[in-house]
Amino acid sequence: MIVAAAMLMGAPLPLLPLQILYLNMIGDVFPALALGVGRGDPANMKRPPRDSKEPVIAKQHWLAIGGYAVLIALAVLAAFGFALKRLDINTEHAVTISFLTLAFARLWHVFNMREQATDFIHNEVTGNPFIWGALALCTGLLLAAVYTPGLSHVLSMERPGTIGWLLIFGMSLVPWFIGQVQ
Repeated sequence: MIVAAAMLMGAPLPLLPLQILYLNMIGDVFPALALGVGRGDPANMKRPPRDSKEPVIAKQHWLAIGGYAVLIALAVLAAFGFALKRLDINTEHAVTISFLTLAFARLWHVFNMREQATDFIHNEVTGNPFIWGALALCTGLLLAAVYTPGLSHVLSMERPGTIGWLLIFGMSLVPWFIGQVQ
């Protein structure tokens, strides 16, 4: 969505192919594994099984997935556009900001995987120590992508600077916040 929208608007690419590959390798694997080894709700085993004719992913789930995808894409494109137009920085620097905005938005999204009826702070996701380990590992790998000389060159990354980091964290938290209040 992000790349397609930028192309339709005639903007430079906000993400590069190697960056997308790097993001997919680190941003999905560790949080997904951490969610998979979480304890979950013991009451799930007391509920009757779902109807075998019912789809695994129901229509409301598809709508939620699409909604989160749009929210994350809008946040990344807003960060990219703001970096290019308002901060007046070069494209490579703006691409780094969009990459990190997407990466952190995806990491924060793990906290939207809680049961709707659970508490905002105390739930099966925030109580899972593997989640915190996965987030720390992914954050370390993202920082390595920016600050390790060889890797940052291969991924075409630049140091975001203080204003860049503020923009990254501000925009990456928007989809998480909307997911929590919905």
